[in-house]
Amino acid sequence: MATRTNRTGTAPRPPQDPDAPTKPSPDRTRTGATPRGGARPRQPRLWTWLLLPGTLWMTGFLVASLLLVATLALGTTDPLGNPRFGLNFANLTALADPAYSTVLLRSLGYALITCLISLAVAYPVAYAIALRGGRFKNLLIAAIVVPFFANYLVRMYGWSVVLSDDGPLLGALRAIGLADGDTKILQTGVGVIAGLVYGFVVFMIIPLYAAMERMDTSLIEAGRDLYGGPLRTFLFVTVPATRQGAAAGCVLVFLPAMGDFVSAQLMGGPDQIMIGNLIQDKFFQGQNWPLGSALTMLLMAVLFLGMLGYLRRTRKDEAEAAR
Repeated sequence: MATRTNRTGTAPRPPQDPDAPTKPSPDRTRTGATPRGGARPRQPRLWTWLLLPGTLWMTGFLVASLLLVATLALGTTDPLGNPRFGLNFANLTALADPAYSTVLLRSLGYALITCLISLAVAYPVAYAIALRGGRFKNLLIAAIVVPFFANYLVRMYGWSVVLSDDGPLLGALRAIGLADGDTKILQTGVGVIAGLVYGFVVFMIIPLYAAMERMDTSLIEAGRDLYGGPLRTFLFVTVPATRQGAAAGCVLVFLPAMGDFVSAQLMGGPDQIMIGNLIQDKFFQGQNWPLGSALTMLLMAVLFLGMLGYLRRTRKDEAEAAR
C-alpha cells in the first residue's frame, strides 16, 4: 500500500504518543549545552579550586626559600661564623674558582651518565612489564617500587656494603676470575655512579612503563613488517613512541642526581665529591652560609636550564602531535 504524501512531497509524520518519552533536542549536547545561539552557562571549575590551596602553599614556600638563599648569597659572615645579610658580590665571583667549576662539571657528568645507564636498565624492565607482564603487571610494579619506600640513606648504606671490598659482589667477581685483590668499587667514580643509578632508577622505570602502557601495540606489529628484526623495531618504533616518557624519566633522574651528596660521601673519595657535598660542607662544617648559598644558586641555575629544555621539548612534541 503506497504512503500518501503531502504537497511538499514528503511523507507526513506519524502521530506521537503523548505518554512516550521525548527525545532531547539535537541542538542540546549531552553535557547540557544550550541550543545554538544561546549563551553557555558557566560551570564552576571544581578541580581548579581544589588545586589552588596546594599550589599556593608550594609556590609560597618555594619563592620564599629562593629569595632567602639569593639574599644570603650576597651576605657575609662575622668572626664567629654567623651569617649576615648585606650586599657583597665576593661570593658570586668566588664561583669562578677552577676548583668549583671542576666539581660542577664532575657532578654534571655523573648525572648524565646516571641518566644513560638508567635508560639502558629501565627500558627492558618497562617493556617486559608493560607488554609481557599480563595479569602480573601490578605485582611486578609493586615489587620494584615498594623497596624504594625505605629511607634513602639506609638504602645507600646497604648498597655500600654490597659494593665494599669484602662484599658479595667483588667476592663473586674474584671467584670467577673477573677481579683480583686490588680491584675496588668504593672510593671510585664507578661506585658513585652505581649508587646514583640504584637510588634513582625507579624514577626512570615508572614514566617509561606509563608511556608503553599507552602505546598502541599494533605499531610494533607494523614495525616488524617494515624493519624485520626486534632490535630495529625497538629502535625505530618503540623508542620514538615512548620518547616523552623517556624525557620525563631523564628529568626525574637528572635533577636529584645532580644535587645528590650521599652517594659521593658513602661510595666516593676526596676526588669524587659533587657539588652537593660542597654545599653541605659550607653550611655545616665550614660555617660559610653565604658561599653555600651562592653554590646553591649555581646549582639551581643548572637545574633550571635542564627543566627549561625539557619543557620546550615537551611543548614542541605536543604541537607536532596536534597537527
